[in-house]
Amino acid sequence: MKRIGVLTSGGDTPGMNACIRSVFKTGTDLGMQVMGVYHGYKGLIEGRVDYITHDMVENKMHKGGTVLRTARSSAFTSEEGMQKAVSVLKAYDIEGLVVIGGDGSFRGAAQLSEKYGVNVIGIPGTIDNDMGYTDFTIGFDTAINNVMNEIYKIRDTMRAHDRVGVIEVMGRLCGDIALWAGVGGAADLILVPERPMPWDEATNILVANKLRGKLTSIVLIAEGAGSAEDFCEYVRAHSDVEIKATVLGYIQRGGNPSAFDRVLAAKLGQRAVELLADGQSGFAVGIKHNDIINVPLLDAVKVNDTFDDKLYDLNTIMAKF
Repeated sequence: MKRIGVLTSGGDTPGMNACIRSVFKTGTDLGMQVMGVYHGYKGLIEGRVDYITHDMVENKMHKGGTVLRTARSSAFTSEEGMQKAVSVLKAYDIEGLVVIGGDGSFRGAAQLSEKYGVNVIGIPGTIDNDMGYTDFTIGFDTAINNVMNEIYKIRDTMRAHDRVGVIEVMGRLCGDIALWAGVGGAADLILVPERPMPWDEATNILVANKLRGKLTSIVLIAEGAGSAEDFCEYVRAHSDVEIKATVLGYIQRGGNPSAFDRVLAAKLGQRAVELLADGQSGFAVGIKHNDIINVPLLDAVKVNDTFDDKLYDLNTIMAKF
């Protein structure tokens, strides 16, 4: 394989630049030309393709975002859109494509592979950590560290006023960000879609905390379990607990990637290029029990995320005392 391409698709995630760098360096070492596709599948349809250079990836590994930019594309889901994408790949003599993104990006990659015979490898890049075939996705570790940093700040101001602070985090229908950041940040209550808790029960916990002299509590709520403001309104209507909401939003996706995310991104980028060099296609790479793995793309998008109930129960125990 003489020439490959790489794109980042969907939501950006810290570590994408480290992954692009790894794809470029590994490909170059194997004698390949590496081209970057700008703005994801949208850019692929529009022909926004150019060579990646050393200057593009040097001194970028530690930076968030993606030098290739990213986008979502409804046009790519159509037959016409996919055919345009395939024609662009052929026009640039791109023999293999590395797609860095989440489950939606993987479904598009699987279509390119299964329906049009494009050589594709998927790399999991999403802060949500909602792809069940892999233990971790690129960006998740950075996101939970970003959230923990904000927990400490919010706890300081809540304690000054004897208030309860409710922090809403991303994750769609996956509660991993709330769970891991909540445990790491010593949250008193974690609300996630995998372990639904009636809000009256959650309110009773906060009231009980207040009665035993714990006037300040931190609650982490995953967006899939409800909104922080709605929860606060419910608590105010059913108790005398003073409570404030904070929605962290895009601060979770920004900033320099953690060392873990940089190393994970480098390893996954290397494996993706090696698979293409070996003539293999239609796979997603990931990490399982600290080993780099590859599974068929179609299987990767079908595997349900596994919630760590034991970790959730541990936090419940630690929050009791």
